Amino acid sequence: CHGCDIAAQKRGMHVCAFCRTPYPENDDDALAMIQKRVTKKDPKAIHYLGTKYCQGELGLKKDMRRAFELWTEAADFGSIHAIFSLGNAYFHGDGVQQDRA
Repeated sequence: CHGCDIAAQKRGMHVCAFCRTPYPENDDDALAMIQKRVTKKDPKAIHYLGTKYCQGELGLKKDMRRAFELWTEAADFGSIHAIFSLGNAYFHGDGVQQDRA
C-alpha cells in the first residue's frame, strides 16, 4: 500500500516494500516490471497499468479504451480500486458512454 511505501522511504529504503525489488530508474524498466505482474494476473498491477494508460504515463499513449479494459479485468479479480476507477469512467463518460445511474 502507499503507507508501506512511504514508511519504507522514510527508513531510507528505496525498494518495493513488498518484494524488496529496487524501484526502476526509467519508464521502460517500470513498464516491464508492471507487465511482469500483469502477466501473473496481479489485480493491483492490472489496475495500475490501466491508470497509466488513462493518464498517458510511462511512455504509453493515452488510451481510455485500454484503461477501461484493464480496470474491468482487475475488477473481475476483486480490485476495489478498479471498481472505483470504472465508476469514475462511467460517471464522467471517459472512454465509455456516460452513465450516472
